[in-house]
Amino acid sequence: MELIMKTGAAQSIAAAVIRLNVLDDVLIARQPLTEGLVIEAERLTVCQPIPAGHKVATRAIAQGEPLRRYGQIIGFASQPIAPGEHVHVHNVEMGDFSRDYAFGVDAREWPKTEATFQGIVRADGRVATRNYIGILTSVNCSATVARAIADYFRRDIHPEALAPYANVDGVVALTHGFGCAVDPRGEALAMLQRTLGGYAIHPNFHAVLMIGLGCETNQIDDLLKAQNLTKNDQLRAFTIQGTGGTSKTIASGIAQVKSLLAQANQVQREPVSARHLVVGLQCGGSDGYSGITANPALGNAVDRVVAAGGTAILSETPEIYGAEHLLTRRAVSQAVGEKLIARIHWWEDYCKRMNAELNNNPSAGNKAGGLTTILEKSLGAVAKAGSTNLVDVYEYAEHVSAHGLVFMDTPGYDPISATGQVAGGANLIAFTTGRGSAYGCAPSPSIKLATNQRLFEHQEEDMDVNCGGIADGSTTIEERGAYIFAMMLRIASGERSKSEQHGYGQNEFVPWQIGAIT
Repeated sequence: MELIMKTGAAQSIAAAVIRLNVLDDVLIARQPLTEGLVIEAERLTVCQPIPAGHKVATRAIAQGEPLRRYGQIIGFASQPIAPGEHVHVHNVEMGDFSRDYAFGVDAREWPKTEATFQGIVRADGRVATRNYIGILTSVNCSATVARAIADYFRRDIHPEALAPYANVDGVVALTHGFGCAVDPRGEALAMLQRTLGGYAIHPNFHAVLMIGLGCETNQIDDLLKAQNLTKNDQLRAFTIQGTGGTSKTIASGIAQVKSLLAQANQVQREPVSARHLVVGLQCGGSDGYSGITANPALGNAVDRVVAAGGTAILSETPEIYGAEHLLTRRAVSQAVGEKLIARIHWWEDYCKRMNAELNNNPSAGNKAGGLTTILEKSLGAVAKAGSTNLVDVYEYAEHVSAHGLVFMDTPGYDPISATGQVAGGANLIAFTTGRGSAYGCAPSPSIKLATNQRLFEHQEEDMDVNCGGIADGSTTIEERGAYIFAMMLRIASGERSKSEQHGYGQNEFVPWQIGAIT
């Protein structure tokens, strides 16, 4: 990143914009730019007001000509664009262009380091960052019962219920809206079962209750069989119909949780290698600074996680669209790179079937923050992945076994995406935002990274890390990356993130539903 900075009287004007690459056709406004402002370093006069985080053209661009940011194509001019003009949705559109996937040409050996955090080691050797008791539902019909059981143990309602159990982080009910009226042999039900199965064995749960209605398509016994799981003291399952009704089921669930608390409270944290970290990477409510500040800073932290032997899960397939060639170049093999491209093609076909287009993302908030096309958003989003090799590609909610940077196919909608990551084993979520997304996750803690100073100051109660100083040169990507990695280790060791302090997590469990409801 090249900051446009000069000395003397012109410094404040020059510092008003950022040039990211010598090949770029646009500059990024660090502050609102007024009509007539002269940017001497670029020999450019701004010809209309430009909001902060938005783009200003550096040269005359003909209709149909590609525009570049980060040195990469972000769209095509839908009309002639003059130097100094605002570049955004009114004069930029999507277009087809070829990408050189160059499988594996940038893959290489990376240095290794050591780091530790205070983790919870389960009896089977798995390592947890939190210690919850979970209540899962096979179907929406049992959601009310599950919530009633969990509410009995809410510290803000019944603080006495968990008061003797300081080492238990809570009792959470993760409910959903599906589980019936679907093809019992279809992909949609298989995906839901894979998601629930991943949560059922997540190390951040000391124990799980699985509750059904009894007559749903998603029969609990079938779910457990499909996921190679068996009932035991840490994985209990029952139905409302089998127990004898709502009140009896709630009473039974409360009694079962009570019977588990003493054992759950016996855990002790101990030093463990950071190779047990599995970090899900998310960005939501992005803005024009996301790809300049928070995302590359998180990418630097990801490089540190991978160097220490840990795992980072990049996801949100529609939000790497147009930038996938930057990942295939880092694939450890052509087969891994082709797995990623296969998911891209699946999304192209999926959108065509649904009479949609991938460019319906960015959202309205993203566009208000300065992001024009999905290509531009994707180029900034992949910065979260750092610079290490891409070692594997997984389908939604599939168990992640590899160490290093991996990719999981998910939608761009953050709750659905993070749900898949946690089902795959993520025990920590790192979430960048430029507009101020409110998100938390259970049972895995979520760290929020603000892309700009204004957001951090305005919504500090939700933000864990301020990355805004990268844009004005008061801090660096390297420094913020080291800070984020240190915070990951602290949060994994039990320090509570802002979203945990606010009680986020139960409502953000949203499995991906791709099938027909009949």
